[in-house]
Amino acid sequence: METVKLKGGSPVYDKVFKIASAIAATYILAIIVLIVFQLSSGSYLIWAHEGISFLTGSDWNAVEGSESYGAAPYITGTFVTAGLAMIIGVPISIGIAMFLSELAPKFLRSALSFVIELLAAVPSVIYGLWGMFVFRDYLRDWIETPLNNAFGNNVWFFSGTPFGLDIFTASVVLAIMIIPTIASISREIMIAVPNSQREAAYMLGATKWEVFKMAVIPYSKSGLVGASILGLGRAVGETMAVTMLIGNATGPQAFPTSLFGPGQTMSSIIANEFAEASQGSLHMAALIGVGLILFIVAIAINIVAQLLVSRVIKAHQGAVLA
Repeated sequence: METVKLKGGSPVYDKVFKIASAIAATYILAIIVLIVFQLSSGSYLIWAHEGISFLTGSDWNAVEGSESYGAAPYITGTFVTAGLAMIIGVPISIGIAMFLSELAPKFLRSALSFVIELLAAVPSVIYGLWGMFVFRDYLRDWIETPLNNAFGNNVWFFSGTPFGLDIFTASVVLAIMIIPTIASISREIMIAVPNSQREAAYMLGATKWEVFKMAVIPYSKSGLVGASILGLGRAVGETMAVTMLIGNATGPQAFPTSLFGPGQTMSSIIANEFAEASQGSLHMAALIGVGLILFIVAIAINIVAQLLVSRVIKAHQGAVLA
């Protein structure tokens, strides 16, 4: 049976495949462009009304006739909660990845890897409910109150009145949420390190820790940073769990002046007030403007992470080919 070919010798199905692939790639790009366009056009009113002060201001007044909006407390709150979650979550994630890639027995390795990946699939609202009704009380009574009693008068970020619904609780639960993502990617990156690197270290008489220190970590450093930044991308964009746990202050009170005080993130302010804002109002434009800032931050974080992870993968492929 003869293969039907177009002009130039290419089979028909090959041409169809190329066109379909190009359409699929263009579709993703078109979605991103449409999102940016919609967010930009929807937030035009707030940029025209507030200008650059929308990024630097702290007032958040939705009363008609005296409206004033500033996103600085929510931008700051987003980076503080995400940064604290990274400080807590990244060392634990890398420790888990080290155990799974090198130290865990074979019968435990696959089961534990499955459980970690399963945790990544748990909906964020479940983490929020658990944090609100279970974890919050233990954190307040065992960590926040003792730290506040010991250092609250001298160290500003331990001041305030521990209540359990605050920046610290939201950050700890956020750290628990990003651990599966970072640990899974870090494990794959460590497994991708060529065995020749490990064998060379063992031949020099290195211990397990020295193999990690001299062979595995230096080779996979960029990839581990990329995995951490991917976790940061999830932390920055997390909505439901943070909204349920952070206390949801508004205006200047939302600035993170204490770990034990209420705050707000860009995601949570949108989730809290979107239903109250009327279509076409300045309030709605302010919320969409916050969404535009969040979208740009999230895209930038993920691009950096993908570049770093791909750098490690290419280096590994080059080593294998060599």
